[in-house]
Amino acid sequence: MSRPVQTVPPDPEIPISLVRRLASSSLFLGFVSIASVALLWQFAVSIFPIPSYLLPSPTEIGSSMVSQFAFQWKHALVTLREILIGFGIAVAIGIPMAVAITFVPVVQKLFYPILVATQAVPKVAVAPLFLVWFGFGETPKFAMAALIAVFPIIIDTAVGLRAIDPDMIRLAKSMRAGSLKTFWKVRLPIALPNIFAGLKMAMTFAVIGAVVGEFVAGTSGLGYLIQSATGNMQTTVAFASIVLLSLIGIALFYIVEAFERIFLPWHHSMERLY
Repeated sequence: MSRPVQTVPPDPEIPISLVRRLASSSLFLGFVSIASVALLWQFAVSIFPIPSYLLPSPTEIGSSMVSQFAFQWKHALVTLREILIGFGIAVAIGIPMAVAITFVPVVQKLFYPILVATQAVPKVAVAPLFLVWFGFGETPKFAMAALIAVFPIIIDTAVGLRAIDPDMIRLAKSMRAGSLKTFWKVRLPIALPNIFAGLKMAMTFAVIGAVVGEFVAGTSGLGYLIQSATGNMQTTVAFASIVLLSLIGIALFYIVEAFERIFLPWHHSMERLY
């Protein structure tokens, strides 16, 4: 006679751990917070007599996004291109500038006050000047997005390059490593968490810069659509454009964070210990 096959009961700790990990994930908690705000919003506009042209309900906004998705997505692609190009310009300028500020004291003394002054000036006041300098089209939007996004890249990169233990530098010199090799093997890897922190901030700032540029001199894009819909009292369309713009910003932020996890797996593994 064949012996009966004994089945091993599933470990109850496995699904519990998966549920705990899902419940503590940032994406899940973020979704719960957004859903809670949407439910409270829907409840408030249903209870209180608030006209839809002042504050449309989330269901009306969602309906507008679905019915006008092709139209809004066409404008979203314009804004997305402005964000990515402005962000790329900011990275191309910000990281070399941070390296120069860190290693060349004269550069820091010359350009650091100018950099701080450019951030103290309201960007809405500078946007018309960009229109005069660069003309109509997408170039002023690229410049505005880059201007706003470059500051956190420079600051965080410079802080990361300077936040190094002097003993690490002395150890590299004792192993006959030159300045360039010390930079690539010691300074840059240690500075990468700060650099990616600046890149994540810069990506969200690039979204703001692109929209500010579209407010001033836009003929397309989500910023132009928001301004046009608000002027025509189409509040639902304006809110739908704002929601779509927020989704684009969130997606771009998490894309940068995904690259951070790829290039810095050791950094996130240390974060999980705390």
